[in-house]
Formats: sequence, C-alpha cells, structure tokens
Amino acid sequence: MKFRSVFDIIGPVMIGPSSSHTAGAARIGRVARTLFGRQPEWARIHLYGSFAETYKGHSTDVAIIGGLLDYDTFDERIKTSFEEAERLGLTFEFIAEEEEPEHPNTARLVIGDGESVMELTGISIGGGTMEVTELNGFPLRLSGHYPALLIVHEDRAGVIASVSNALAKQGVNIAHMECGRKEKGEMALMVIEVDQFINDALINELDVLEHVTQVSTLAN
Repeated sequence: MKFRSVFDIIGPVMIGPSSSHTAGAARIGRVARTLFGRQPEWARIHLYGSFAETYKGHSTDVAIIGGLLDYDTFDERIKTSFEEAERLGLTFEFIAEEEEPEHPNTARLVIGDGESVMELTGISIGGGTMEVTELNGFPLRLSGHYPALLIVHEDRAGVIASVSNALAKQGVNIAHMECGRKEKGEMALMVIEVDQFINDALINELDVLEHVTQVSTLAN
C-alpha cells in the first residue's frame, strides 16, 4: 500500500484508542454525512470483520456516530456522541455481521431522513485513513485525501468529456477519476478527486451540463 504522507502511518490527531478502529471509523461516518448533505434522521450501521468483533471496546460505534454528527477525528465530543445524537433526534442501530468481508475493517452505513436514503460502504485502512468502496450500489474508490466531485449523470456519449473540459477551463487538475454505470444507457457515476479547491462557479457550471442530474462535493 502506498502512503501519501507520514500522517498516513502515525495517524492523525485523534480521539483514541485506535487509529484504524476509531479515527478511521469517524472519518467513514463524516464522509457519509458530507455526501448525504445534511444531518440524517436515522442510521443503520452494519459492521464486518474486526469492526464487528471489537467495535464496542475500540469505540468504533461512538466514532461512527460522531462522524455522522460531523465531528472530526480530534473532536472531544466523539466520546459523548451517543448522547448528542439522542438530543438531536438521530436514531441508530449497529448490526454485527458474520459475513466475511474483503477488508477486515468494513462498515456499511445506511442513512436517511424523510427525503432520501443513502448507502455507503467504507473501509478503515490504517493510520486513521479510509476509503469509500461503494456508494448507492456503485463500486468506487474514494480516499478522502483530496477534494472530490461526485457526479450522477445519464450514461450518454460526451458527458465525461464535457465534465473534463469544464474542469480544464477552471484550471482544475484531476488527481484520480473513476466512472461506473449500473446499466448501459441508464444512471452513471463519476468520482473525480482533484488538486484544487472546488469553487461554486465550477459546481454551477457542472450542474447545468446536459445529462448531469446531480453534483456533490467532498472537501479535503
């Protein structure tokens, strides 16, 4: 595995006890909250592998809820995230799954409110780092190391080129890009990690492109 910085090895400033089981878990929850775009009203959290076996002892559960409350890894409020979730009306349940995962530290979060539901699978890969491996049925690889665009669009010729051209016009360099679709001609997803800050002008330009139906952002 390639590490991008020393902090990928020693971990971030964080609430303990574990960089992989606590900090990484908090980041999974926080990325889910960010992509959902608002505070969810409920959450079902399926834990696999080592997460399922040790989540209470390693505070994986309070860390994920803290992330869903938008707490960073170093936020002391993670320790009392259950109480704060109850105060805010966020209901949740944890389900320890027996299924053997591809990665030992895997969590699948299903979150929602009265408007919509989102499903995200994330893995904690050590040192407080994580990756999103699936979003609403789309397989992907989203590290959270870079600002990112997630673009839902119709599977039509020229859409990827239109998005790339819009980024080039703004001088935004693509660090990593993945494209996927469920069926030919149906809904598709672009995940683009970039080197620069994503400004509102770029988001507005992408929003009005033909065949683009939704643009979400994830800040570094």
